[in-house]
Amino acid sequence: MAGQPGTGEACPAEAVKSEAAKADTCRTPHHEGRMDRRDFFIASGAVAAGLAFPSTPTADSEDVFATSLLKESAMPFTLPALPYDVAALEPFLTKENIELHYGKHHNAYVVNLNKFVEDGKADGTKSLEEIVLSSEGPVFNNAAQIWNHTFYWNSMKPKGGGEPIGKLAEAIARDFGSFAKFKEEFTAACVGQFGSGWGWLVVDGGKLKVTKTGNADLPLKYKQTALITCDVWEHAYYPTYKNLRPKYVEVFLASLVNWDFAAANFGKL
Repeated sequence: MAGQPGTGEACPAEAVKSEAAKADTCRTPHHEGRMDRRDFFIASGAVAAGLAFPSTPTADSEDVFATSLLKESAMPFTLPALPYDVAALEPFLTKENIELHYGKHHNAYVVNLNKFVEDGKADGTKSLEEIVLSSEGPVFNNAAQIWNHTFYWNSMKPKGGGEPIGKLAEAIARDFGSFAKFKEEFTAACVGQFGSGWGWLVVDGGKLKVTKTGNADLPLKYKQTALITCDVWEHAYYPTYKNLRPKYVEVFLASLVNWDFAAANFGKL
């Protein structure tokens, strides 16, 4: 398990401007050949873990909060555009909530990892997954949190929630007994995680499992394949739900979770 985030995790005083902040900054990722590492989705795990990030259309650049947050092109890692507008998850997660979480916290991890590369504490020629799997301490914390947050944004969608269909639904019924039982276990993991962390639906040894990790820890470390995740760090649901984590998790499952994303990941196995 990863330690406390510690040094280097404070949010930056201001967003880093990008020389690439143009109308084409919100490109969707491609999956053919080796991607330019400046295109952040090399860091998403889609290639290394066989995961399928949806090619969700983004808003025009002037409406996308990421535009002013993208890192300079000389940096090895950049903040990805959200797969939806910052207000798209309202009323379940407010625009203010997303702007703070994505624009401050997620961006801070990218800024910090690039600083570690600049200082020679991380290898900027490696993919994000390689850094996650080969590092510890502050470098691991920031790299893993970039991966976790990218995965989290894709684990939600506007008009999400409900129940999965097809092979994923069949697997949930097989391994949990019912969708209701899965919801019970997933909710217990998310609500019961002491302090900061993540709740996950993963595939481990060919079987679906619910797991939880503390701080920046993630299934990738344990050779598990993540299908969806729910961020239960307090900054994930403040100020929308304040201290009401159980309510946030309830709404995540009822109205936010992206079962299409989970099914696409499951279908790659």
